[in-house]
Amino acid sequence: MQLGFMSAILPELSLEQVADVAADIGYSCVEVMCWPSGQADRRYSGIAHLDFAQVEGGGGQRVLDLFDSRGLSISGLGYYSNPLDPDEESARASALHLRRVIDAAHTLGVTRVNSFVGRDWTRSVDDNWPRFLDVWRPIIAHAEQAGVRVGIENCPMLFTADEWPGGKNLANAPRQWRRMFADIPSDSFGLNYDPSHLAFQQMDYLKPLTQFTSKLFHLHAKDVRLHRDRLDEVGMFAHPNEYHSPKLPGLGDIDWGGFFGTLGDIGYAGPICVEVEDRSYEGSLENRKAALRQSHTYLRQFIQQDVR
Repeated sequence: MQLGFMSAILPELSLEQVADVAADIGYSCVEVMCWPSGQADRRYSGIAHLDFAQVEGGGGQRVLDLFDSRGLSISGLGYYSNPLDPDEESARASALHLRRVIDAAHTLGVTRVNSFVGRDWTRSVDDNWPRFLDVWRPIIAHAEQAGVRVGIENCPMLFTADEWPGGKNLANAPRQWRRMFADIPSDSFGLNYDPSHLAFQQMDYLKPLTQFTSKLFHLHAKDVRLHRDRLDEVGMFAHPNEYHSPKLPGLGDIDWGGFFGTLGDIGYAGPICVEVEDRSYEGSLENRKAALRQSHTYLRQFIQQDVR
């Protein structure tokens, strides 16, 4: 496996500086964020560490050399928007930019792009489905032609009032994954799997590793703490941020020994990237770097081989 982190936690640093942090700590890879510059509508969004103009203008080799010279690789390009937004203009822009990210990955020889499926959060799964197929069939066809695999993160994007009641990502549970992969059968369509999103929904986060082994393109390492006292007070129908907190690996409820043991059983040999969303470490750049160091120290005990 290759241990890395998402570059979103270092928004004020350049790509070169992000690579320096990764190499200094001892990571093997970085998931590079590729939002349109300045388009931030929530925490950790709007971060553009890749200069698309440079890549599209023939400067992609410089990006690859930047990582290679530090003994690093790019685990994938990340762009987590909502191509099914009920605002048609916003949805269209998201889908178009996702295609651009796929093209950039192809130019760089990066084989993974990570994203969300999206959702109109005011409508049911079934009511969203025809539009999902209309939007995503051509996106995956484009990825197939580019030789890129698109991994969908299983975050429900249901945390606060503006995402209520359905959340902004259809792909939050195994039933939806099975339906997606049946309706769009492609080797370029899979998962960017994060166990924390199932844990806070009180679901089994180990079982999918064995049920969707061939669809595990990329993994996120984020822990979560379910606050039972708060859940007892507000109930499961409250906004989830009222009863759970994202944490660094090892500081929440995830059984990481069981998680990595299962990954070993299924022979997973891809990247797993730390996603820092722990508010206890957000106060400064140095605190966020410390979060990356602490996460690396903790997770290295589970990874026997960490090479590109």
